[in-house]
Amino acid sequence: MGLIHIDLFTTLDGVAQAPGGPDEDAEDGFAFGGWQAPLWDEVVDEQVNTGMADLDALLLGRRTYDIFAAYWPHADGGIARLFNSIPKYVASREAPTLEWANSTLLGPDVVAAVRELRDRHANIHVIGSLDLVQTLFTERLFDRLTLWVYPILLGGGKKVFADGVVPTNLRLIEPVVASPKGAVMQRYALADGTPGVGDMSAGDHEG
Repeated sequence: MGLIHIDLFTTLDGVAQAPGGPDEDAEDGFAFGGWQAPLWDEVVDEQVNTGMADLDALLLGRRTYDIFAAYWPHADGGIARLFNSIPKYVASREAPTLEWANSTLLGPDVVAAVRELRDRHANIHVIGSLDLVQTLFTERLFDRLTLWVYPILLGGGKKVFADGVVPTNLRLIEPVVASPKGAVMQRYALADGTPGVGDMSAGDHEG
């Protein structure tokens, strides 16, 4: 069974809306589109490229798909060649025309369709696609969660952990990496069970 990776760029206060550019997503008057650009550096670039090395399919929400489809077919470089060649699967409540090569619209039962994708691919990456990510969180339908956390606070905007989160255990699977401009990469695996509780006053914290 293949792995589903969720890859997200987020501010320290959890905002993941429109990291890439001013026109990416201005919904609800979001004024900080492109907040990631001033903080991008060679370490983040290397982390992103390394993290994508194993992917053999993209799973995207409609908005992210449209952004990618407008950019990557005209780009150069290794990531562009990879994205253009692999299958792309799109979750949408509508029936858009998908003109980017190797793109397929998922059926109305997105959860069932995503589960089926695991039998076709070894490493499926979800990038951005915040509405879709909430569904995956609700269903615990992911295996890896990679967050690039940036040292800024925006105070408003679409959040990584919004309406889909259910109690879930995660396990840190790689050492945390910090970039020169302060971005911190954290990579987790989904773990069994739900978060436990204890009583600090009863000595549960002793070790």
